[in-house]
Amino acid sequence: MAKFVKFETKTGFKNMQKDSVLFEQAVSENMKEPILRFYGWSPACVSLGRNQKENTINIRYCKNNNIDVVRRITGGRSLLHQDELTYSFICSTEFLENENIKKSYEIISGALIEGFKTLGIETNFGNNKPDTKYNYCMLLSTGADLNYKGRKIAGSAQYRAKNYILQHGSILYTLNKKHIKNIFNEDIGEKLITLSELLTNINNEEIIFALKNGFEKQFNVKFM
Repeated sequence: MAKFVKFETKTGFKNMQKDSVLFEQAVSENMKEPILRFYGWSPACVSLGRNQKENTINIRYCKNNNIDVVRRITGGRSLLHQDELTYSFICSTEFLENENIKKSYEIISGALIEGFKTLGIETNFGNNKPDTKYNYCMLLSTGADLNYKGRKIAGSAQYRAKNYILQHGSILYTLNKKHIKNIFNEDIGEKLITLSELLTNINNEEIIFALKNGFEKQFNVKFM
C-alpha cells in the first residue's frame, strides 16, 4: 500500500532527518509502493544541495535573522524554505520501470502537473538548457522543474541509492525578496511565481489534497 505521511511543520534539521529515515525505511523493507510526504519549515531555513559549498550563501545574515542552514540529501543549488509547501516522494527505480534520471523527473513531476490542473493552474516543464550562473535554486528553470507561463512555480531535486529514488521540491506560497537578496546576493526579477499570485484564498489542506490526488492519478495508487 502506498504510504502518505501527514503534513507537519518541523525544523530544517528534523525535516531532512525525516526524509532520510523514510528513504532508509523504503530500502530496508524493500517497499514496492511509494511514499509521499508534504511538510513545512519553522523557523525559516536555507538548505544546501548535497554537494554545494557553504560560501555560496551569506551564513552571517542567516544567523543574524534566525534562519537555519542545513544540507539536503538531494542535489541542486541552495533554497530558502519559509512560506512554502515542500514535498518528498520515495519509490524504487523498479516502480518507475527503471527509467533514466531525466525521464523519472518527468514522471514524478507529472504528478504535480495533474495536481495543479485541479487547482486551475496549467504548468509545463522548464528549460533543458538553463542559465546555471545562479546560486538560488528557484532561479534555475531546468527540465526537472515546472513553469507557469514561463515563470518557475515548482523546483525539484533527486537522490538515488540502492535502487531507490527520493525526489523532493518546493512550491512557494509567498517569497521574501529581502532574504533572497541578502542570502544569495541575487534578484529574482520576474523569474518566479508564487501560489499567492494565482490563488485568491490559499488553504494548505486544499492544496495538499489536490496535489495528493495528482500523485494518485499519475501512479494509479491510493496513498493511505
